[in-house]
Amino acid sequence: MKIGDIEFKEYPLFLAPMEDVTDISFRKLCKRFGADLVYTEFVSADALIRSIAKTELKLNIEDEERPTVIQLYGKDTATIVEAAKIAEEAKPDIIDLNFGCPVKKIAGKGGGAGLLRDIPKLLEITREVVKAVKLPVTVKTRLGWDDSNKIIVELAEQIQDCGAKALAIHGRTRAQMYTGEADWTLIGEVKNNPRMTIPIIGNGDVTTPERAKECFDKYGVDAVMIGRATFGRPWIFQEVKHFIKTGHKLDQEAHEILIQYLKDLIDENIKMFEDERRGITHSRRHLAATPLFKGIDNFKQTRIQMLREETRDGLFEIIDKAQSMIIKK
Repeated sequence: MKIGDIEFKEYPLFLAPMEDVTDISFRKLCKRFGADLVYTEFVSADALIRSIAKTELKLNIEDEERPTVIQLYGKDTATIVEAAKIAEEAKPDIIDLNFGCPVKKIAGKGGGAGLLRDIPKLLEITREVVKAVKLPVTVKTRLGWDDSNKIIVELAEQIQDCGAKALAIHGRTRAQMYTGEADWTLIGEVKNNPRMTIPIIGNGDVTTPERAKECFDKYGVDAVMIGRATFGRPWIFQEVKHFIKTGHKLDQEAHEILIQYLKDLIDENIKMFEDERRGITHSRRHLAATPLFKGIDNFKQTRIQMLREETRDGLFEIIDKAQSMIIKK
């Protein structure tokens, strides 16, 4: 499988773009655990052309995380084209167009999945960005706006005709947001359409190694994208690859290694923000979600302490105590 000149090995796994999650520290961590392609957080085209400092920070990329995708969103063609040119100067490997974000403040204003209600504009944006930059341009979208408008099979062909080099599909409509089950049948239909020649990336509800392998085998997708299942569990990429290769689950006797990576994530955030408290706060989503301590008796109070602690040393002391609970168990 190739996107532009970037070649991927068999069964590639991609880290989905997620706001307040896929910052540079988390991308590097996922890369170390086997993610084949990582995406930045959502980058507002409007904020980028207005030189908003917080948005410009999202363009920072380090060599150890490559290949890396900068994902842009917006609703105005000229604005997104200009933002794509600015993003290209940051030297990502790919530029992605977000036509799938369902949140009201984006989709409700005509950006993200909101463009599924204005297909001519969605296609115009894709076509013009492809013409404006030299990097491969890809698209991420959903099945359609709602159950009555699941248009992805036809739309996929149109996106391909605009010059996109790959298409990622989240198996839900905008109306579903993140509720219900992701429907992979239409993703498979897009992939098995003989007129489709670009790579098709499947996304939605991939939470286990078994499910990831099933998505490859049953639906034939070229790559699987993993999103919310990475919260507090960046090693899921390693788990999936081990299962695909051997048919067995990865032996999780390596709790010490995984806990060390959790600490590394916290350290990376502190380093990035140059502010211990802010770095720890940014790590809390992963602390709250990690399955590392699942099943420990009476762990609730310890978890609360983790989420309230504001110093690195204090937090690591709590994590070390939790690790001793695992060993005793």
